[in-house]
Amino acid sequence: MKALSVFSGGLDSILASELIRALGIDVQAFFFETPFFSPKKARESAESIGLPLKIIDITERHLDMIKKPKYGYGENMNPCIDCHALMLRIAGEMMEDEGADFIITGDVLGQRPMSQNRKALSIIDCESGAEGLILRPLSAKRLPPTIPELKGWIKRNKMLDYSGRSRKPQMALAKELNITKYPSPSGGCLLTDKIFSRRFADLLSSDNFIALRDIELLKLGRHFRIGPKTKIIVGRNEAENHTISLLAKDDDLIIYTVSIPGPTVLVIGEITPFADELAASITASYSDAAEREAEICLSVKGQYKNLTVKGRDKKEFRQYMI
Repeated sequence: MKALSVFSGGLDSILASELIRALGIDVQAFFFETPFFSPKKARESAESIGLPLKIIDITERHLDMIKKPKYGYGENMNPCIDCHALMLRIAGEMMEDEGADFIITGDVLGQRPMSQNRKALSIIDCESGAEGLILRPLSAKRLPPTIPELKGWIKRNKMLDYSGRSRKPQMALAKELNITKYPSPSGGCLLTDKIFSRRFADLLSSDNFIALRDIELLKLGRHFRIGPKTKIIVGRNEAENHTISLLAKDDDLIIYTVSIPGPTVLVIGEITPFADELAASITASYSDAAEREAEICLSVKGQYKNLTVKGRDKKEFRQYMI
């Protein structure tokens, strides 16, 4: 008997996997990776309990879904119901090749208001294509019996009846199972972050095609939308400046200060005289020169041009900030 665990690396997914392994059932964990959530936590958690883990990149299918999720977004740009259904659908597609009999998750009934209420869990199961084969060990006693329980693969009385947002029962169980290393419950999905979501919504509204570079840039700096097809990105520190430089393309405009500390500034999309002038002013204004004059360098397609630009009050740029 074998189960596939849709594994986030959080305490709930750790406990769900350990409860099933304690019954003598093999568990193979999967982390489904996109640019919005990193496998780092899952790797560390799986290693800490000796759980075999495979990381599967689902970026292409996830981006197709996220542009127009059937069940909409949460508080920010997080399409939690559609996202969970997609992951479970992919897990279901892998069952035969993995020789697995059912799927487990760390869902706790009522823990997340959008995606872990009864109606949402039912929708997710139906949309996944693996309905009846998805077992949630931490809340199984509060949910309808699944095929693994009905067929006697899993004894229902060995499952739990957790519900609600408190983590005290999970922490008590972790102590009982001698699980001492697990991450804090902080959100791991960038789509739940207010600022990132605002930038991502702007990206969706300005371009039908989304490249991975576009998403990586959303994680960096300050963003200014100065035209329907033109955006300015301003590095906030040396590390961001370096990463922005690495992500720049030949046809992007890149600007940096020459003799004083300042940001690396990237202009992507349609490069116009207005974009040049505004980006140059922003570069000087966010440099150590502030509202004094600064020498800056503009580079595009291998051509360089030096200018002396006077910085302005940063408040003037707020109308463009995303």
